Amino acid sequence: MTSRGDSGIIVEPVARLIEELGKLPGIGPKTASRLTFFLLRAEEGQSRTLAQAILDMRERVTFCTRCFNITVGDLCLICQSQSRDQSKICVVEEPLDVLAIERTGSYRGLYHVLHGHIAPLEGIYREDLKIDQLLARVRSEPVDEIILAMNPNTEGEATAFLLLRDLAPLGVRVTRPARGLPTGGDLEWADPDTLSSAMEGRREL
Repeated sequence: MTSRGDSGIIVEPVARLIEELGKLPGIGPKTASRLTFFLLRAEEGQSRTLAQAILDMRERVTFCTRCFNITVGDLCLICQSQSRDQSKICVVEEPLDVLAIERTGSYRGLYHVLHGHIAPLEGIYREDLKIDQLLARVRSEPVDEIILAMNPNTEGEATAFLLLRDLAPLGVRVTRPARGLPTGGDLEWADPDTLSSAMEGRREL
């Protein structure tokens, strides 16, 4: 079979891979095409290794039963660590935000991943996030401080406000990273120095 693309006739397996790669965030049609033809020219083992890595990730990786970060067991490596400060929980939107903060080396507490933010226009509401699980942790664990490290944009602010309202009756200290982070940006794109300063200079809410 063949499929007609912008640059002429493309055989179906190639066109299909370009289409699938183009569905990934940040990958446009040109980048998808370049990646596809790179894999086409690469040694067969490289393509098989990539395909197997994707399959292994889908089959083995799950979410931590405590903080909902990624893991291959019941608890993630951070929750398993005895050296982490058990009295602090940093609340983030996505697992990528955990990686961004960990790269700074300035935070040694625990995390809680919400898996999203409040966005009614996108059909994302409170019950779609891991908020009730966070509140249960605050009630049952020796938590002194909750750090609301939402992305500094409209959705992140709305999510932080909702969390502050839910956490207030529990009597726990609630803080946010300092405003060294650019408004409208995402944590995963912040450089380590900026993010480290924001975490160290967090303010109480």
